Amino acid sequence: MTETAELRTLAERLLALHVPGDPGVLPTAWDAWSAQVAEAAGFGGVTIGSHPLASSLGRPDGEGMSFAEVTDRVAQITRAVSIPVSVDVESGYGLGASALIDGLLGAGAVGLNIEDTVHGEGGRMRSSEEHAALIGELRAAADAAGVPFVINARTDTFKNKLGADEERVDLAIARMRACADAGASSLYPVGFHDGPTLARICAALPLPVNAIANPVDGDLAMYARAGAGRISFGPIWQMMLANVSAEWLDRWR
Repeated sequence: MTETAELRTLAERLLALHVPGDPGVLPTAWDAWSAQVAEAAGFGGVTIGSHPLASSLGRPDGEGMSFAEVTDRVAQITRAVSIPVSVDVESGYGLGASALIDGLLGAGAVGLNIEDTVHGEGGRMRSSEEHAALIGELRAAADAAGVPFVINARTDTFKNKLGADEERVDLAIARMRACADAGASSLYPVGFHDGPTLARICAALPLPVNAIANPVDGDLAMYARAGAGRISFGPIWQMMLANVSAEWLDRWR
């Protein structure tokens, strides 16, 4: 197959993991080793988290690393595994849609997360219209490249406590619907939601919903009952490994 055909196949495999009620679990990796661990454990794809990736480079999260550093690491990961790889590109590192899509495809990735908190502009949140427009530009760039790139549109409505408590779910749903209309593949209202809240969000949205989970004590059955279509771990897998490593290493001090 040509390189584009191979990337197209990987993108199709990644999208097929997004099944509401039977969510695909994409362990959040940060280097070739962690991605290989996930593949060996039988997972059908991984996502590369900005926080654990930044930590592995000695950088702060929140676009403390460059996009070139991200794609260099992504290329190492995609060469090390045969499963599809998605990448958290935070708010886009100040780059345009074509540069983001071309850079990720060049590194072998076939999906991305993009959030509405703009780290390079003091942490402001994009308006719903602005974020949806960016999703549309990303979809157009992916279409031009000939790859059905999996665009996981993220909102930080809950993380940033946008609006009043009683209206936050509706605000997140409205933002996610706008992203769906613009060409997103899946929707990520990031936050640890209880079952009823997650079920309400999933029922209101037209695309698979990405839920964040704790790999140590999360309940996969709850996420499935609520209708989630995708699960990732954020930085928690790496953090839990750090905690248990500290316990082991403390014996040798």
